[in-house]
Amino acid sequence: MKLNIAYPATGCQKLLKIDDEKILSLFYDKRIGAEVPADRLGDEWKGYVVRISGGNDLQGFPMMQGVLTNIRVRLLFKDGMPNYTMKRKGVRKRKSVRGCIVDSQLSVLDLVVIKKGDQEIPGLTDTTQPRRLGPKRVGKIRKLFNLSREDDVRQYVVHRPLPEKEGRKPKTKAPKIQRLVTPARIQRKRKVLALKKHRAEKNKVTAAEYAKLLAQRQREKRQALLSRRRSSNRTSTSSA
Repeated sequence: MKLNIAYPATGCQKLLKIDDEKILSLFYDKRIGAEVPADRLGDEWKGYVVRISGGNDLQGFPMMQGVLTNIRVRLLFKDGMPNYTMKRKGVRKRKSVRGCIVDSQLSVLDLVVIKKGDQEIPGLTDTTQPRRLGPKRVGKIRKLFNLSREDDVRQYVVHRPLPEKEGRKPKTKAPKIQRLVTPARIQRKRKVLALKKHRAEKNKVTAAEYAKLLAQRQREKRQALLSRRRSSNRTSTSSA
C-alpha cells in the first residue's frame, strides 16, 4: 500500500510505499477523519500525528465519507454530493465508491500531518513549496495584505508570470477579483431593487383589480340567482 502524506504548512507531499502489515495494521479499521500516531513509520516520525483524509482501492474507486463499510458499494448520486459532477441539470447517476473504513484492499491511503514531531522529514517538512496562485476573493486579498475598506484591492492582486517566449515581452496573468464592489455593481443592484419594488407595486394593483372584479362577478351571479328564484315563485303562484 502507498501512503500519500501531505503537510499543509509547507504545501509538500511525500509518497511512501509500505508492504509491512505490522505498520499498515495501524490504519486498519480506522475511518476517514480519524487521527493516528505515525510512530510506526520510523524513528524520524516519532511525535507525528496524521489524519486519514481518503484513499483509493486497487481498481481506483475512491473512499467516501459517511459510507460506514470497508467494501465497495453502488450509490445513487445527485447534484451536490461528493465524487460526482452533474453534466446535465437534474441528472442522477449510480456510481461505485468504497466505504470510509480502511482495510487491506486499498491501493493508496491519503494522510495529512496535523501535529509535527521533533525531527524533520526530508522532502516534506524541510522544504517549502510556494503557492502557484494568489487569493482571488476580495476578503481574502484584504486579509492577506492587511488592507482596510478604503484601500484599492485591485492594486494588490498577485500576478502570475507566464512562460516566456523567445522574442516577446514577458507577460503576467491575474485573476478576476470576485465580490468586488464597484460603482457599476452598486448601480446594477439599485436597478434590480427598483425593478423588484416596481413588480411588487404592480402585483399589488393587479391583485386589487382582480379582487374588485371577482366581487363584482359574484354580486352579479347572486343577483341573477335571486331573479331566477323570484321568477320561478311567480310562475308557481300564477299556476296555482
